[in-house]
Amino acid sequence: MASTATPSTLTLSSLLSQELNPNSLLFKPKPLLFTPHKSFSLHPLILHYKERKSNGPIVVAAAMAAEAEVDEAVGEEGGEAAVAVAIPTSKPKKGKAALPLKRDRTRSKRFLEIQKLREIKKEYDLKTAIELLKTTASTKFTETAEAHFRLNIDPKYNDQQLRATVNLPKGTGQTVKVAVLTQGEKFDEAKNAGADLVGGEDLIEQIKGGFMDFDKLIATPDMMPKVASLGRILGPRGLMPNPKAGTVTTNIPQAIEEFKKGKVEYRADKTGIVHLPFGKANFSEEDLIINFIAAVKSIEANKPSGAKGVYWKSAHVCSSMGPSIRLNVREMLEYKLPNA
Repeated sequence: MASTATPSTLTLSSLLSQELNPNSLLFKPKPLLFTPHKSFSLHPLILHYKERKSNGPIVVAAAMAAEAEVDEAVGEEGGEAAVAVAIPTSKPKKGKAALPLKRDRTRSKRFLEIQKLREIKKEYDLKTAIELLKTTASTKFTETAEAHFRLNIDPKYNDQQLRATVNLPKGTGQTVKVAVLTQGEKFDEAKNAGADLVGGEDLIEQIKGGFMDFDKLIATPDMMPKVASLGRILGPRGLMPNPKAGTVTTNIPQAIEEFKKGKVEYRADKTGIVHLPFGKANFSEEDLIINFIAAVKSIEANKPSGAKGVYWKSAHVCSSMGPSIRLNVREMLEYKLPNA
């Protein structure tokens, strides 16, 4: 039978029956008492002083017991008890917060080898950076050439948001599947222009059911009230039709042709960084440079009105599975194409 230690208590009646001197009254702090069965208790004493006119000050000590007890588990055969300590559970992390820290990530042997090909803090000129990008693209599949620009903007303000499109002269190197939401005579017009999927309310219902077999979704203005119900589905995937992205238009054939040839939509994320694919690693160096300069000029031309100070903070290029290569921003902005 488990027994618990009962600590002595100080009653108020014993204190009120006699005059006590506060200076002579000493309370020693009671330590944590562990019983043979691993339970403990703590009794803090809180002193209150009360002044009486006739007999001077007396001390009224009120024992405020705050007791924390640990559940004990005693073995059936009289074994030693174990202490059960309640550990607060933390909520599971989601999204980017669930990723391991940079210092805890492990890199593949291939990545560690190709990482030695470039100096981490060195700023490269554009031509040398593109050469390194092609060299580091050493996987079995054809990697995408990516550009990442850190801009001096804060997208939480309306006048510092950036969202636009750019026509890459040499294309993206991938097949783009275009779906069109329209009705009436525009239906046949979209089919003849080369759209992969054309529909109206029927296609909207398919998308609500989980159908997402397309890369771009174009809609005519008269379909937008019905497309609004797809915001929660298409928005997070970046597929929601938008006039700024050129995906809400009355000129369906032109929009289809541009996206098929290499029109790319880009936007600044919440940290002010633009992530933009500008070709494939198997493109020639000249084609990659042409596409890259077209992207830089587009971002410069669409500079938000609220952007202050130095607009370009940093620029990097990389293959989809390779290390980033830092660019010299001034040289990048002043670069001129040989045939220009």
